[in-house]
Amino acid sequence: MSRKLNYREAMREAMHEALTNDPRVFLMGEDVGMYGGTYAFSKGFLDEFGPERIRDTPLSELGFVGAGIGAALGGMRPIVEVMTVNFSLLALDQIVNTAATFRHMSGGQFSVPLVIRMTTGAGRQLAAQHSHSLEGWYAHIPGIKVLAPATIEDARGMLGPALADPDPVVIFEHAGLFNMEGELPDDWKVDISSAKVRRAGKDVAIITHGGSLPKALAAAEELAAAGLDAEVLDLRVLRPLDTATIMASVAKCHRAVVVDEGWRTGSLAAEVMARIMENAFYELDAPVVRVCSEEVPIPYAKHLEDAALPQPGKIVAAVKGLFS
Repeated sequence: MSRKLNYREAMREAMHEALTNDPRVFLMGEDVGMYGGTYAFSKGFLDEFGPERIRDTPLSELGFVGAGIGAALGGMRPIVEVMTVNFSLLALDQIVNTAATFRHMSGGQFSVPLVIRMTTGAGRQLAAQHSHSLEGWYAHIPGIKVLAPATIEDARGMLGPALADPDPVVIFEHAGLFNMEGELPDDWKVDISSAKVRRAGKDVAIITHGGSLPKALAAAEELAAAGLDAEVLDLRVLRPLDTATIMASVAKCHRAVVVDEGWRTGSLAAEVMARIMENAFYELDAPVVRVCSEEVPIPYAKHLEDAALPQPGKIVAAVKGLFS
């Protein structure tokens, strides 16, 4: 059995469950209370749980992420919502220099069980300062776990294990997925340690995450019509990467295309490609290729924004290039 809901509803349900079941859990961020959240994730929560547990914050990411770290050190389980990944840069010192390092610098005496949720990605005509994909920046940092739920099941299921983790977890929620509907099986269970094959295939592995997953699946359907059987691998855990599952797809298909909404230079795609070269070079029948965003700040104009991002047509062209 299953039931239909959208990504927003799935994430909201996960937060509601956490707040209901654990009195240590509270939500804090800009507009999460009276307004119900910038993206309506916490609508009605203030009335139900009260201002002690649903906390509107000032417009200071540095301040409220730091407060979340302090609360986590004090035994609470905060969910800190940052409106968009671009704004999280104002809190980089707290995330990278404090939350990520406490366990190491204290010799294991302290941990920071903090969850930071933030919206990422483009496709909504919000221009450069609200549209970038910086997941790869955070995936570079030891001491934090980085998640990118791209399905209804993962949106519903990743928050619980993240809150149970003794160390900081950053969850990237692609805004282009919020209205996506899907089926949630009654027996769903999600881990936060492994990649997952979303479409099995044998001719080429398309490796991606987040908002690019639906595009990769659409490309796979178009390729199937052309006689190419593509496997689509959803990384979903960006740090630590599930290297074993990536290599299994490459060994099965012998060709790989990495799709990443980040920019090509210094991208997460580059890290995935490097690991394939280190671990599965002799499995390859063709060089690994990647489809990334163009090396420009994300434009406002719709036709330019579309042109700057990975799209199914670009993925199809990249795959076909491996067979020409």
